[in-house]
Amino acid sequence: MMFENKVAIVTGAGVGIGFEICKQLAQDGASLLLNDLDETLIAKAVEKIKREGGKCIGLAGDAADVSFIQRMVDEAVNKFGKLNIAIANAGITLFANFFEYTPESFYKVMQLNLGGTFFLAQAAARQMKKQQTGGSILFTSSVVGHRAHKNLAVYGATKAGLEMLAKQLVIELSPYQITVNSIAPGATLTERTMEDPDYEKNWAGFNPMGRPATPTDIANAALFMVSEKAKYITGQTLIVDGGWSTMSPSPY
Repeated sequence: MMFENKVAIVTGAGVGIGFEICKQLAQDGASLLLNDLDETLIAKAVEKIKREGGKCIGLAGDAADVSFIQRMVDEAVNKFGKLNIAIANAGITLFANFFEYTPESFYKVMQLNLGGTFFLAQAAARQMKKQQTGGSILFTSSVVGHRAHKNLAVYGATKAGLEMLAKQLVIELSPYQITVNSIAPGATLTERTMEDPDYEKNWAGFNPMGRPATPTDIANAALFMVSEKAKYITGQTLIVDGGWSTMSPSPY
């Protein structure tokens, strides 16, 4: 029970990587606030975790909205008494040719991927500072923050940006024993990616490990980065991609 008596907020937790992170945290004893924009998804996710004996609540809403972000922190503290871990996993990917990318799409991606991450870190860190017991903040980046990918200029820029944000916040948060790190998943089999019937086959052929990641692969890395075993690691990005970024071939 590595996370017994720990309280965590996870955004983008309805399905995929976010849900698997929550599932593993709950199995290891954490109390959780799960967030997703989709109210139905978050209700189902909470039900699944509670059915397995986990302690959690759900809060549907926009993880890019600053007032809602503060509400998540307040709800977690009101329900569970404190906040130890914040995982900014919510994000969107809008594919488009650079020459055709619209301002609306640009700012939508920036607002959630960078803005939502920044302000969750800020709200969570304020609470952790008040508690004077330290804490862990984790961002979900991407290998696309390290290697260019067709039609993902804006998404890639946000992911590279939040990795630099993690480095920058080391200066601000280390005096309060708050770590801030990122994980950078590669191609991963989730409900969204599996909508492409060729996704698994394509990425299996281009990944040195011969397969794309599973949500469990990514969640295992995330749990390590927010655990007591990683309390002396901060400002770092852990790439979890089966070696793809060392070679970077693309199926597209």
